Amino acid sequence: MKKYILIIFAFFLSLTSFSQEEKVAFKGGEWLRYKMSYSGFLRAGSAILEVEETDLNGKKVFHTKGSGWTSGMIKWFFKVDDVYESYFDKDDIKPYVFKRNIDEGGYKKNRVTNFNYNSNSAYIQDFISQKDTTVAFSNVQDMLSSFYYLRNQDVKNMKKGDEIAIDMFMDSQVYPFKLRFLGKEVLKTKFGKVNSLIFRPLVQSGRIFKAQESVTIWITDDANKIPIKMKADLAVGSLRAELEAYKGLANDFKKS
Repeated sequence: MKKYILIIFAFFLSLTSFSQEEKVAFKGGEWLRYKMSYSGFLRAGSAILEVEETDLNGKKVFHTKGSGWTSGMIKWFFKVDDVYESYFDKDDIKPYVFKRNIDEGGYKKNRVTNFNYNSNSAYIQDFISQKDTTVAFSNVQDMLSSFYYLRNQDVKNMKKGDEIAIDMFMDSQVYPFKLRFLGKEVLKTKFGKVNSLIFRPLVQSGRIFKAQESVTIWITDDANKIPIKMKADLAVGSLRAELEAYKGLANDFKKS
Protein backbone atom coordinates (compact mmCIF):
# COMPACT_ATOMS: atom_id res chain seq x y z
CA MET A 1 0.00 0.00 0.00
CA LYS A 2 3.02 2.27 -0.18
CA LYS A 3 2.19 5.75 -1.47
CA TYR A 4 -1.56 5.01 -1.80
CA ILE A 5 -2.56 7.74 0.66
CA LEU A 6 -0.47 10.33 -1.20
CA ILE A 7 -2.17 9.54 -4.51
CA ILE A 8 -5.70 9.34 -3.12
CA PHE A 9 -5.24 12.44 -0.97
CA ALA A 10 -4.11 14.28 -4.08
CA PHE A 11 -7.28 13.21 -5.86
CA PHE A 12 -9.37 14.04 -2.84
CA LEU A 13 -7.98 17.57 -2.58
CA SER A 14 -8.45 18.32 -6.24
CA LEU A 15 -11.64 16.61 -7.40
CA THR A 16 -14.38 18.32 -5.48
CA SER A 17 -17.30 20.73 -5.50
CA PHE A 18 -19.04 23.34 -7.58
CA SER A 19 -21.18 26.49 -7.08
CA GLN A 20 -24.52 27.49 -8.52
CA GLU A 21 -27.03 30.34 -8.66
CA GLU A 22 -24.21 32.91 -8.36
CA LYS A 23 -23.75 32.17 -4.66
CA VAL A 24 -20.31 32.15 -3.12
CA ALA A 25 -19.35 28.50 -2.64
CA PHE A 26 -16.73 29.16 0.04
CA LYS A 27 -15.30 31.90 2.20
CA GLY A 28 -12.47 32.53 4.63
CA GLY A 29 -12.93 30.44 7.75
CA GLU A 30 -14.26 27.35 6.00
CA TRP A 31 -12.99 24.17 7.71
CA LEU A 32 -13.70 20.57 6.71
CA ARG A 33 -12.55 17.42 8.49
CA TYR A 34 -12.68 13.91 7.01
CA LYS A 35 -12.41 10.42 8.42
CA MET A 36 -10.32 8.05 6.30
CA SER A 37 -11.01 4.32 6.65
CA TYR A 38 -9.49 1.26 5.04
CA SER A 39 -11.73 -1.52 3.69
CA GLY A 40 -14.76 0.14 5.27
CA PHE A 41 -14.01 -0.53 8.95
CA LEU A 42 -10.39 0.20 9.91
CA ARG A 43 -9.68 3.88 10.52
CA ALA A 44 -6.70 4.86 8.38
CA GLY A 45 -6.34 8.53 9.30
CA SER A 46 -7.79 12.01 8.93
CA ALA A 47 -7.72 14.90 6.47
CA ILE A 48 -8.50 18.60 7.00
CA LEU A 49 -9.15 21.30 4.41
CA GLU A 50 -9.22 24.93 5.54
CA VAL A 51 -9.17 28.34 3.88
CA GLU A 52 -8.52 31.89 5.07
CA GLU A 53 -8.03 35.34 3.56
CA THR A 54 -4.54 36.82 3.73
CA ASP A 55 -2.05 39.12 1.98
CA LEU A 56 0.63 37.97 -0.44
CA ASN A 57 3.05 40.59 -1.73
CA GLY A 58 0.46 43.31 -1.14
CA LYS A 59 -2.36 41.37 -2.85
CA LYS A 60 -5.47 40.01 -1.15
CA VAL A 61 -5.52 36.24 -1.68
CA PHE A 62 -6.99 33.05 -0.30
CA HIS A 63 -4.62 30.77 1.57
CA THR A 64 -5.80 27.18 1.74
CA LYS A 65 -4.21 24.29 3.58
CA GLY A 66 -4.77 20.56 3.26
CA SER A 67 -3.40 18.21 5.91
CA GLY A 68 -3.51 14.42 5.99
CA TRP A 69 -2.13 11.87 8.43
CA THR A 70 -2.48 8.22 9.36
CA SER A 71 -3.67 7.01 12.75
CA GLY A 72 -4.42 3.83 14.68
CA MET A 73 -3.14 0.48 13.41
CA ILE A 74 -2.37 1.87 9.95
CA LYS A 75 0.11 4.29 11.50
CA TRP A 76 2.07 1.34 12.93
CA PHE A 77 2.71 0.03 9.43
CA PHE A 78 2.73 3.18 7.36
CA LYS A 79 3.13 6.61 8.94
CA VAL A 80 1.90 9.58 6.89
CA ASP A 81 2.21 13.30 7.61
CA ASP A 82 1.25 15.42 4.56
CA VAL A 83 0.74 19.17 4.26
CA TYR A 84 -0.31 21.02 1.08
CA GLU A 85 -0.75 24.80 0.85
CA SER A 86 -1.89 27.11 -1.94
CA TYR A 87 -2.12 30.89 -2.27
CA PHE A 88 -4.46 31.91 -5.09
CA ASP A 89 -6.26 34.97 -6.46
CA LYS A 90 -9.59 35.76 -4.78
CA ASP A 91 -11.30 36.59 -8.08
CA ASP A 92 -10.10 34.20 -10.78
CA ILE A 93 -8.45 31.63 -8.44
CA LYS A 94 -5.22 31.51 -10.42
CA PRO A 95 -2.48 30.07 -8.18
CA TYR A 96 0.50 32.16 -7.10
CA VAL A 97 2.31 29.84 -4.68
CA PHE A 98 1.94 26.13 -4.01
CA LYS A 99 3.69 24.26 -1.19
CA ARG A 100 3.94 20.53 -0.77
CA ASN A 101 5.61 18.96 2.27
CA ILE A 102 4.95 15.24 2.67
CA ASP A 103 6.40 12.32 4.58
CA GLU A 104 4.96 8.89 3.82
CA GLY A 105 6.83 6.07 5.45
CA GLY A 106 10.14 7.76 4.64
CA TYR A 107 9.06 8.84 1.14
CA LYS A 108 9.48 12.62 1.34
CA LYS A 109 8.85 15.66 -0.82
CA ASN A 110 9.35 19.29 0.16
CA ARG A 111 8.73 21.66 -2.72
CA VAL A 112 7.60 25.25 -3.22
CA THR A 113 6.27 26.37 -6.61
CA ASN A 114 5.94 30.05 -7.59
CA PHE A 115 3.82 30.87 -10.65
CA ASN A 116 4.99 33.84 -12.73
CA TYR A 117 2.29 35.11 -15.08
CA ASN A 118 4.55 37.62 -16.81
CA SER A 119 6.74 34.84 -18.18
CA ASN A 120 4.16 32.01 -17.87
CA SER A 121 6.74 29.95 -16.02
CA ALA A 122 6.71 28.09 -12.73
CA TYR A 123 9.80 28.15 -10.52
CA ILE A 124 10.05 24.98 -8.41
CA GLN A 125 12.33 24.80 -5.38
CA ASP A 126 13.03 21.22 -4.30
CA PHE A 127 14.41 21.22 -0.75
CA ILE A 128 15.05 17.46 -0.72
CA SER A 129 17.14 17.15 -3.88
CA GLN A 130 18.48 20.71 -3.54
CA LYS A 131 17.62 21.27 -7.19
CA ASP A 132 15.54 24.12 -8.64
CA THR A 133 13.76 23.98 -11.99
CA THR A 134 11.69 26.27 -14.19
CA VAL A 135 8.77 24.92 -16.23
CA ALA A 136 6.56 26.70 -18.77
CA PHE A 137 2.80 26.54 -18.20
CA SER A 138 -0.48 27.85 -19.58
CA ASN A 139 -3.78 28.07 -17.73
CA VAL A 140 -3.16 25.55 -14.95
CA GLN A 141 -4.30 24.95 -11.39
CA ASP A 142 -2.28 23.43 -8.59
CA MET A 143 -3.53 20.52 -6.51
CA LEU A 144 -5.38 22.73 -4.03
CA SER A 145 -6.44 25.71 -6.13
CA SER A 146 -8.17 23.26 -8.48
CA PHE A 147 -10.44 22.26 -5.59
CA TYR A 148 -11.71 25.81 -5.26
CA TYR A 149 -11.54 26.61 -8.98
CA LEU A 150 -13.95 23.78 -9.74
CA ARG A 151 -16.40 25.14 -7.21
CA ASN A 152 -17.03 28.05 -9.57
CA GLN A 153 -18.08 25.84 -12.48
CA ASP A 154 -21.76 25.61 -13.40
CA VAL A 155 -23.00 22.00 -13.35
CA LYS A 156 -26.75 22.60 -13.19
CA ASN A 157 -27.29 21.36 -16.75
CA MET A 158 -24.84 18.48 -16.74
CA LYS A 159 -26.14 15.14 -17.99
CA LYS A 160 -24.99 11.67 -17.07
CA GLY A 161 -21.72 10.97 -18.86
CA ASP A 162 -20.72 14.64 -19.28
CA GLU A 163 -17.13 15.45 -18.36
CA ILE A 164 -15.23 18.43 -16.93
CA ALA A 165 -11.56 18.83 -17.84
CA ILE A 166 -8.79 20.92 -16.28
CA ASP A 167 -4.99 20.97 -16.43
CA MET A 168 -3.33 20.33 -13.08
CA PHE A 169 0.26 21.31 -12.28
CA MET A 170 1.91 18.72 -10.06
CA ASP A 171 5.54 17.64 -9.56
CA SER A 172 6.88 19.98 -12.27
CA GLN A 173 4.47 18.59 -14.87
CA VAL A 174 1.05 19.42 -16.29
CA TYR A 175 -1.49 16.61 -16.09
CA PRO A 176 -4.81 16.56 -17.98
CA PHE A 177 -7.57 15.82 -15.50
CA LYS A 178 -11.18 14.76 -16.15
CA LEU A 179 -14.28 14.29 -14.01
CA ARG A 180 -17.24 12.33 -15.31
CA PHE A 181 -20.74 13.07 -13.97
CA LEU A 182 -22.57 9.88 -12.94
CA GLY A 183 -25.84 11.28 -11.62
CA LYS A 184 -27.49 12.10 -8.30
CA GLU A 185 -28.11 10.19 -5.08
CA VAL A 186 -29.68 10.79 -1.67
CA LEU A 187 -26.82 9.81 0.60
CA LYS A 188 -27.18 8.58 4.18
CA THR A 189 -24.61 10.36 6.37
CA LYS A 190 -23.97 11.12 10.05
CA PHE A 191 -25.67 14.47 9.40
CA GLY A 192 -28.82 12.83 7.99
CA LYS A 193 -29.89 12.27 4.40
CA VAL A 194 -28.06 14.60 1.99
CA ASN A 195 -28.73 15.22 -1.70
CA SER A 196 -25.49 14.57 -3.58
CA LEU A 197 -23.91 14.71 -7.03
CA ILE A 198 -21.73 11.78 -8.03
CA PHE A 199 -18.50 12.20 -10.01
CA ARG A 200 -15.76 9.84 -11.11
CA PRO A 201 -12.22 10.88 -12.06
CA LEU A 202 -10.56 9.07 -14.92
CA VAL A 203 -7.40 7.71 -13.33
CA GLN A 204 -4.60 5.54 -14.60
CA SER A 205 -4.82 1.91 -13.56
CA GLY A 206 -1.80 0.14 -12.17
CA ARG A 207 -0.35 -1.02 -8.88
CA ILE A 208 -2.51 1.31 -6.78
CA PHE A 209 -5.98 1.37 -8.34
CA LYS A 210 -7.87 -1.67 -9.63
CA ALA A 211 -9.01 -0.02 -12.85
CA GLN A 212 -9.15 3.29 -14.69
CA GLU A 213 -12.49 4.15 -13.11
CA SER A 214 -12.06 3.02 -9.50
CA VAL A 215 -12.56 6.32 -7.60
CA THR A 216 -16.03 7.72 -6.87
CA ILE A 217 -16.84 11.02 -5.16
CA TRP A 218 -20.13 12.28 -3.71
CA ILE A 219 -20.59 16.08 -3.49
CA THR A 220 -23.34 17.94 -1.67
CA ASP A 221 -25.98 19.19 -4.10
CA ASP A 222 -26.29 22.65 -2.56
CA ALA A 223 -24.61 26.04 -2.87
CA ASN A 224 -21.57 24.89 -0.88
CA LYS A 225 -20.81 21.84 -3.04
CA ILE A 226 -18.48 20.22 -0.55
CA PRO A 227 -17.22 16.63 -0.89
CA ILE A 228 -19.08 14.47 1.58
CA LYS A 229 -17.84 10.99 0.65
CA MET A 230 -15.12 9.36 -1.46
CA LYS A 231 -14.44 5.70 -2.17
CA ALA A 232 -11.41 4.28 -3.97
CA ASP A 233 -10.92 0.63 -4.89
CA LEU A 234 -7.26 -0.25 -4.40
CA ALA A 235 -5.21 -3.15 -5.66
CA VAL A 236 -5.65 -4.51 -2.11
CA GLY A 237 -8.79 -3.42 -0.25
CA SER A 238 -10.46 -0.02 -0.53
CA LEU A 239 -10.14 3.45 0.99
CA ARG A 240 -13.08 5.62 2.04
CA ALA A 241 -13.25 9.25 3.17
CA GLU A 242 -16.33 10.71 4.85
CA LEU A 243 -17.05 14.20 6.15
CA GLU A 244 -17.15 14.08 9.94
CA ALA A 245 -17.09 17.78 10.94
CA TYR A 246 -17.38 21.23 9.36
CA LYS A 247 -17.61 24.92 10.21
CA GLY A 248 -17.51 28.31 8.52
CA LEU A 249 -19.53 27.32 5.43
CA ALA A 250 -20.60 30.15 3.13
CA ASN A 251 -24.14 28.78 2.86
CA ASP A 252 -26.55 26.57 4.79
CA PHE A 253 -25.78 22.85 4.69
CA LYS A 254 -29.01 21.53 3.20
CA LYS A 255 -30.31 18.10 4.10
CA SER A 256 -33.16 16.06 2.62
